[in-house]
Amino acid sequence: MARNPKKVSDLMFRAIIGWLLLAALIPLFVLTFYLSKEEAASVKPVNEVLDQKIKLEKVDFSQNSYMYDRDGSLISEIVSNDENRVFVKYDKIPDSVKELFLRSEDRNFYDHKGIDFMGVIRALAANVKNHGISQGASTITQQLSRNLYLSHERSFSRKFTELLYSYELERKFTKEEILESYLNTIYFSNGVYGVGSAANYYFDKPLSSLTLAQMAFISAIPNNPTLYDPLKQFKHTKKRQERLLGILEKDGVITKKQYKKAVKEKISLSLSEKKNLYPDYVTYANEEFTDLVSDQEGFTKRLKKAKTAGAKKAIQKELSEKVSALLQDGVKIYTALDPSLQQRAVYQLNAQLPYQGVEGGSAVINHQTHQIVALAGGKNYKKFDFNYAYQAQRQPGSAIKPLLDYGPYIDQTGATASSKISAGKFCSSGYCPQNYNHKTYGTVTLETAFKNSYNTPAIRMLDTVGVKKGFSYLEKFSFEHIVADDYRLPSALGGFTKGFSPLEITDAYTVFGNQGAYTRNHSITKVTDLNGKTLYKWKESPKQIYSQRTNETMRKLLASVVKSGTGKKANFNSPYIGGKTGTSNDYKDIWFVGLTDQYTMGVWVGRDRGTVESIYSSSPHLRIWKQTMQYAR
Repeated sequence: MARNPKKVSDLMFRAIIGWLLLAALIPLFVLTFYLSKEEAASVKPVNEVLDQKIKLEKVDFSQNSYMYDRDGSLISEIVSNDENRVFVKYDKIPDSVKELFLRSEDRNFYDHKGIDFMGVIRALAANVKNHGISQGASTITQQLSRNLYLSHERSFSRKFTELLYSYELERKFTKEEILESYLNTIYFSNGVYGVGSAANYYFDKPLSSLTLAQMAFISAIPNNPTLYDPLKQFKHTKKRQERLLGILEKDGVITKKQYKKAVKEKISLSLSEKKNLYPDYVTYANEEFTDLVSDQEGFTKRLKKAKTAGAKKAIQKELSEKVSALLQDGVKIYTALDPSLQQRAVYQLNAQLPYQGVEGGSAVINHQTHQIVALAGGKNYKKFDFNYAYQAQRQPGSAIKPLLDYGPYIDQTGATASSKISAGKFCSSGYCPQNYNHKTYGTVTLETAFKNSYNTPAIRMLDTVGVKKGFSYLEKFSFEHIVADDYRLPSALGGFTKGFSPLEITDAYTVFGNQGAYTRNHSITKVTDLNGKTLYKWKESPKQIYSQRTNETMRKLLASVVKSGTGKKANFNSPYIGGKTGTSNDYKDIWFVGLTDQYTMGVWVGRDRGTVESIYSSSPHLRIWKQTMQYAR
């Protein structure tokens, strides 16, 4: 298409006048402070004025954070502020990359002080010759000023401010620091910032492993990230790559042979999408990271002491800002995730619950190491969705009996598995609970009452030790939603105001795998900075909940449930298996929480609305538990 001569002439005139004005403003600005010796005593030096007017705060580049499984394999990349960046230090950036940008963007970088007046003149001459604006005159320092401190608005006032910032950058930082910052901030399209991330994203390699051709290819992008987007404009990117290689060859940076080889090399993109594995577990680990920071930095104590909702909100905001800052600086979060067990838990949850509207959640803990190793957050779970494994507060039914009824009763009375208790009718202050199918069984052993999940014996146990005493045991665990109204007899059968999550109740059951001692279990093993320095680590000490004698009795009772009680379908060949079933009123929730020698696993199945009575006989909760745990190693 033919150019309109008048438009080209007007455009050139405005551009030439604008650049000449900008070129003249800086020296005029500086001279203003040095003229008039009469007022020298009252006039501050120009650098002091600039220091007051232009605050160059320390730049902390947003970097990616990383999450790893128990073997140190990457499972999740956390990108802050939508800026996918892997920071590369100056001495780790290949010289070829530095030369590609210096010779194409700012040949006089090491000679000027942020503003290249000769570059302005050359750009004007080239634009006049080409009858248009074909070249700019921004130095690398000016581009960095825009990226860090200013907008990309096209106006003379913004341009003048950019020049002042560039002058200050050159005063405050070395050339190497400026070039390092520039190469780590420039945009490479597709949400990628910096040469390190560009190498990872487009070629799935670290920057140091790229060939000369690949380095030149990614170096072609920032000049115009839209025009040279490799995913949409590959041919344009390739042509600019060849021009850049030509500049290096012409300037003697590379030989003719190197140039020809690089130009002929086939560029095959190997896109590296951000790691985003195991969403059920990663969602929880992200939340636990906040809890860990809160605990270690004192926010948890402050929140407990806060007396008003406004004070709590302010502390929570401060905590959120702290967590965001850590993730932006870049951290490595190491977890106890067992990938094979995680996959198994998720698969079984989906496979055993084909029923519409029926949901589930499960948690697996290695009680020997006190680590959460797998979580299934719901069917077809997507990252950051509602997670049934740790967010669902459900009525535990009889799954609470070992913790609130039998454990305290045996601990306080010295009873054994063969001790006798009444399974007959029970009434207290108008509260008259029934056994399943409204049957009465007379006097039975604790083992019989436990494995068949009779209700009236459990009520009698809590009534005998006292509600307050029974709950004193429960308070030592990490249940977060027990309220004052729960301190009553119906809680003996799982009738709580809010209930518990699968992770909470599984966490508590680990006490039976640790000789009656409880240590809170976590998914995160440690958090380090990007250089490997440990920043945070959980500090937990065990609490003795039940005596060892009580614990051994409880293990015997739990084992009877899977051998000959309500949990027989969970049994398989193992040195030890024990557990407890649970069913809430109207079959809204069905549970099985149990343990082997090494692992404790809790499974919940239910509906948000309605009942699962129609599928109760098929025992999906027991099948999920068995099919997951029998493959645990």
